[in-house]
Amino acid sequence: MRLPGLLISSMRRNRAYPGEHEWKGWLYLLPAFLVYFVFTFLPILETIRTSLFDWDGISPTRQFVGLQNYTRLIADSQFLTAFFHNLVFIIFYCIIPILVGLLLASLLTRRKIKGFTFFRTVLFIPQVISMVVVGVVWRWIFNPTFGPLNVLLRTAGLQIWAKAWLGDFTWALPAVGSIGTWVQYGFCMILFLAGMQRISEEYYEASSLDGANAFQQFIHITIPGLRPEIGVALITTIIAALRVFDLVFTTTRGGPGDSTLVTGFLIYRSAFLQKDMGYASAIATILTVVILAISLLIRRFSSDSKGEPA
Repeated sequence: MRLPGLLISSMRRNRAYPGEHEWKGWLYLLPAFLVYFVFTFLPILETIRTSLFDWDGISPTRQFVGLQNYTRLIADSQFLTAFFHNLVFIIFYCIIPILVGLLLASLLTRRKIKGFTFFRTVLFIPQVISMVVVGVVWRWIFNPTFGPLNVLLRTAGLQIWAKAWLGDFTWALPAVGSIGTWVQYGFCMILFLAGMQRISEEYYEASSLDGANAFQQFIHITIPGLRPEIGVALITTIIAALRVFDLVFTTTRGGPGDSTLVTGFLIYRSAFLQKDMGYASAIATILTVVILAISLLIRRFSSDSKGEPA
């Protein structure tokens, strides 16, 4: 006896999509899609469109200039300087925090430490503090007259190292970058702590029987096992380094001179101080493309690895 065609179709549909119908899942996601479309996707499209015009951001008329803002950008020494500073910030926002996070996560997991939750919470606190608050606090710490850092150096007899950190053409960029390191390392540590819970203890036990020391286990077991987490840390910290603005704004405002100028602050200055909205939009568009390209590249290399120890 053959079942009716409608019943057979229903059974096939239920096997393909168990539970509720597929369209209900899209319905649940619709509010998030709408929010993303209105507040993220449309502004991106508007930024790209604005980059093709000469506009002060106020007047109702715009002058179409095509790719003139982009050709101007390539020849702009300030943009090249700002972008170079963003690349330098990758060292402080990405490389150093990842190394520190790996070290701290390894120390907190390979040995039983009393107060583990306390240390984990305290080390993560910088990540959850507003960057504006972080900037204000560290500006006070770096104060050349009464800042705790210089007071400590003078007390220790190291007056030669006491200086106006945020006002020095040589040390301003490393000083601001060190603040980024302080903010980012806690995120990397928590991410690596979560990833280390996936690594089987059997790998460490087997390597110990083979005579491997702690450093060899870290290189050949821990790091290969954390490749997915390292990929996530690379993407998030590099993005933070390339789009940094609030920290520079609250500490140095790009000074002294242009020694701490970054693309985020250059966008702000071009758009709201110099009233050159088209040029600022061109910088923002280029920065978005660079961030997207780097993110896709890191994601591709991360997805190629299985996250298994070597």
